[in-house]
Amino acid sequence: MAEEIVERVTIAPTGSCQGCGMSLIARHALDTLGKNTCVVIPASCGGWAGLMECARSPTVFPSAAAAATGAARGFEALGKKVNVVVIAGDGGTYDIGLQSLSGAAERGENIIWICQNNEAYMNTGIQRSGATPRWAWTTTTPVGRVTKGKQAWNKDMAAILEAHGVPYVAKASVAFIPDYRRKLKKAQRITTEERRGLSYIEVLNTCPTGWRYSPDQMIRVARLAVQTGLWPLYEVEDGVFRLTYRPKEILPMAEYLKIQGRFSHLSEEQIKTTQTRVTDRWEKVLERADAAAKASG
Repeated sequence: MAEEIVERVTIAPTGSCQGCGMSLIARHALDTLGKNTCVVIPASCGGWAGLMECARSPTVFPSAAAAATGAARGFEALGKKVNVVVIAGDGGTYDIGLQSLSGAAERGENIIWICQNNEAYMNTGIQRSGATPRWAWTTTTPVGRVTKGKQAWNKDMAAILEAHGVPYVAKASVAFIPDYRRKLKKAQRITTEERRGLSYIEVLNTCPTGWRYSPDQMIRVARLAVQTGLWPLYEVEDGVFRLTYRPKEILPMAEYLKIQGRFSHLSEEQIKTTQTRVTDRWEKVLERADAAAKASG
């Protein structure tokens, strides 16, 4: 059963691009957590998420974790339990903001970090980031005669945060909102109520502008990412792994790639290589899920 909305916090309309998943990510996060929330938003598409009836602080790319740390410690000094939430893009999480995020995770700061990952610096012109997939077109990894798209694989940021030993790490999707809301409530319990440290939730923010697909296909693209095994929905609480959604059938990666203009230049060999990588990683996810289920009896 889906978690109930606590109270409406976000106010329409937003400044987001048509079909942007960011609006759903922010709306469901804040409406689930409620008005007893202080949200920190570094430079990102999150700045266009609309009006919010809660404390809100914009900040620059590298300092979101530092700003959130100050807010969380301030509320604790006052004896108040407030949801301190960062809604950051992949640039402010994977790259420019990684140093302060890593420090906050290592110190055990009581912050709920939501990474709305649209796999590039979309807000400033679709430049590549550490989250940009291999061979994807961006304005800084163009498709030319010599080099076609980004040449490196993207990071696994959820695994990096898990390696920090934080109490809660999860991946979610705008195509599976009830699952996302349940993970938000779990992060709220662990971080705000129990004060056990940083919770990290990463949501794939499908981007019609930068990924080059029709805005009306936003949910379809988000769902395909999950159904192909590319974006598994899982959570890790205190080191215990749980797969929260298992597709009945894994769809071919070609269905996901060919709907996006940023991959229109891919050869069949590149699609095959991508498929092999995704299949290998999905099989490891299943092995981990099965091992965890067996261990729990």
